[in-house]
Amino acid sequence: MSLNEAHAFAFSLATTLMAAIVIFQAGDGTLSVMPASEYDGDASEIVHEIDPFAP
Repeated sequence: MSLNEAHAFAFSLATTLMAAIVIFQAGDGTLSVMPASEYDGDASEIVHEIDPFAP
């Protein structure tokens, strides 16, 4: 997934679930998104976090 696709998907997921979403880089270099509450990986792998409640 490209960075633009990851941002679009993460924003859509954040507004649908109304939950913080993280974009992270997996070990093989690919990007993925998931709810921040479920992410238990290395914090240095997080590329961006989208919080629908942030101003």
